[in-house]
Amino acid sequence: MIVVTGGAGFIGSNVAAALEARGERVVVCDRLRSGDKWRNVAKRELADLVHPERLFDFLEARRSRLRAVIHMGAISSTTETDADLIADTNFRLSLGLWNWCARHGVRLIYASSAATYGDGAQGFDDDPTPEALARLRPLNPYGWSKHLFDRKVARILADGAETPPQWAGLKFFNVYGPNEHHKGAMKSVVAQTHPRLTAGQPARLFRSHHPDYADGGQLRDFVWVGDCVDVMLWLLDTPEVSGLFNLGTGEARSFLDLANAVFAAMGRAPEIEWVDTPEAIRAKYQYFTQARMERLRQAGYAKPFTALEDGVGRYVRDFLSAPDPYL
Repeated sequence: MIVVTGGAGFIGSNVAAALEARGERVVVCDRLRSGDKWRNVAKRELADLVHPERLFDFLEARRSRLRAVIHMGAISSTTETDADLIADTNFRLSLGLWNWCARHGVRLIYASSAATYGDGAQGFDDDPTPEALARLRPLNPYGWSKHLFDRKVARILADGAETPPQWAGLKFFNVYGPNEHHKGAMKSVVAQTHPRLTAGQPARLFRSHHPDYADGGQLRDFVWVGDCVDVMLWLLDTPEVSGLFNLGTGEARSFLDLANAVFAAMGRAPEIEWVDTPEAIRAKYQYFTQARMERLRQAGYAKPFTALEDGVGRYVRDFLSAPDPYL
């Protein structure tokens, strides 16, 4: 069996669906709470559903049957301010899973983040060495917590300490796709724009507060969630590959491009309403991200990434505009 932490979340539920489709026995570890997050896994045949507080007991009892742990569980909000909670969830739990997997010979794939790169002043090279990681300056507690764990892994490797038989950290860039309804304000711009356009309203984008970028010209590496899943499946099929890897497309596109792709998928002429970037995030706002993808390619991953217009079109037509928008 394969355990997916955060398996009822956005990326985790997409991974769980793909694993089930391949005939794997999937265990989801997550908190469902009182919203509609349960719908992300409502179509899955799960081997078990485990509360995070029971995770290590569950692992101990079934360690002989575990193929891998895919650790997507995290506090992923870039605006969360409780740094103690973030550290406990994103760093200490990750370290506990690393140590458990190393001790019992279980493979581990875990989620890092492009938020580790901060404002991008040091570039977007997924150099895994302690020296390279020490130069990065994340802008928020979420990015810091992911970076802290990446640095811990780098130090473990440098010291020759025990590791899982295969491990991979994935620095996800701006992922979009089905099953992100529960994320509220942290949903992708695609998911936030679609209901506005359905209601006949304009898309809403942030104005630029940077002299080098026009309104809507802020750039991100937007990556279709299905591509992220494909990389993780490839890693499971390629156990000799370990490392810290960027997971984007390698091409930065503007938020205006993204909004226009939603308009095109819905057959509407573009109409944009501009709003100021909130003061609370303005000083820490990223204006450019673009993954360097050479390390993943050199490791052997050859599949092309989905073009922005194709991914947005599929998301809008097959999910957001469908009677049942869930995967």
